[in-house]
Amino acid sequence: MFRLFSSAAGGALILAAMTGTGHATEGVLDVVAPFEIKGADPVTSGNIFIKMDVAETLVNADAEGQLTPGLARAWTVSEDGLEWRFQLQPDVLFHDGTPLTAEAAALALSHARAKPGLLETAPITEIADEEGALVIRLSKPFAPLPAFLSEYRSLIYAPAAYAEDGSVREVIATGAYRVTRLDAPLRLEAEAFDGYWGEAPAVTRATYQAVGRAETRALLAESGDADYVFNLDPASLARLSGAPQVEVLSVSVPRSLLIKVNGAHPALADVRARQALSLAIDREGLAQAILRYPAGADQILPKSVSDWHSDSVEPLAFDPEAAKALLAELGWTAGPDGILTRDGQRFSLTLTTYPDRPELPLSAAVLQQMFAEIGVEVVIDSTNSSEVAVRHGDGTLDIALFARNFALVPDPIGTFLTDYAPTGDWGAMNWDNPEFTALIEDLARGEGGQAERERAIEILQTELPVIPVAWYQQTAAVSTGVAGAVLDPYERTIGLRQMRWAE
Repeated sequence: MFRLFSSAAGGALILAAMTGTGHATEGVLDVVAPFEIKGADPVTSGNIFIKMDVAETLVNADAEGQLTPGLARAWTVSEDGLEWRFQLQPDVLFHDGTPLTAEAAALALSHARAKPGLLETAPITEIADEEGALVIRLSKPFAPLPAFLSEYRSLIYAPAAYAEDGSVREVIATGAYRVTRLDAPLRLEAEAFDGYWGEAPAVTRATYQAVGRAETRALLAESGDADYVFNLDPASLARLSGAPQVEVLSVSVPRSLLIKVNGAHPALADVRARQALSLAIDREGLAQAILRYPAGADQILPKSVSDWHSDSVEPLAFDPEAAKALLAELGWTAGPDGILTRDGQRFSLTLTTYPDRPELPLSAAVLQQMFAEIGVEVVIDSTNSSEVAVRHGDGTLDIALFARNFALVPDPIGTFLTDYAPTGDWGAMNWDNPEFTALIEDLARGEGGQAERERAIEILQTELPVIPVAWYQQTAAVSTGVAGAVLDPYERTIGLRQMRWAE
């Protein structure tokens, strides 16, 4: 058999011969995904540790996004909404043998709150241990707090995991597996934790390997050199769908391909210009050509996120002639080369995107052609993903194509709150709607319901501070030698704890 390794310095791929049959490594379940392990801290790599059942949060979420008990078996909130009490599961041990206590959980959350992440945005005034319960006090009601505590950056580590300055020295958590070796950024090895408080896993050893190239990940699945391969590119997905040695899993996820618009740009400030760009997009054609599945986004979130998908709004349409008519209303006329001009200025935009997701530059090229059809010139700048936020901050961004995950917490209110009310680096730019902001803030306080969510979606649909393009599906290839694997729409778990070797 073969095992894939990668040089951290040069990124060179090395295939080392190994022996064994049936799995990538006999008795070890090998997981391959594109995400590098950036360190032991949940803030940087908690998404990997939670997927590998190494670490856990106080609150979990099921495949429908409903909150369920995690390390906290129950929780209550005071009548004024300012105090939350979490009762912990009994007899939980950290991987170093120390018990989980409310004091330890409070310490872990305090460290998480002091670092970049969603938890720092919550209106928390105090995290404390009171009579064995974890108590969180707020400056104002905040209904999504339990959902925030389910996010990977809110993992609970043992006190010994932290240095005096709050940095994380090693992964000491409570999960069904404990880390036995961590070679950042590419690899970790784990074994079943004998002191786990829940049901013991059937698979006793597992590895995680970060492999950036989608083609290489697919090869590992096809050759049997990995047991669970996460995040397939469209071409590999099509090829592996017919391979007898693997089962291909696919699920719609709350991640959207979006065009971010600078609402202060002279050519884009009028909502009719943004609507024209939207009308120029053949969403289904792009989704089929690039993503290879029918997922054109006619609003910001798919039907799978039922609370935030509105059947009452008019779907975004493809109508280039209507787009041209809107731009003509705004005084744009075609120049000699077909590009629109107004007051001596060309309708020319720089589209910023990044190659971390291989579909983004390809989608940008397709959008460039679609916008050219209505007379809008687009210059593509494929650069580092961080440039989207940088150019947002300094005001130099025209438009950007990016993928936004609305499932960082099970309730998308957390993402809407940080991205759009009033603004955020990955959401609206130079756009402010007081009604929308009030709706989102009311929902965050636990006030309002479906009617308010649908009104918020209607505002986004009408004003288009971002333009939805496509919805995502997550995919994986799983060896037929493995049973019990899952694809979680909220991308919290791969089902490692429930997996077993197929007979």
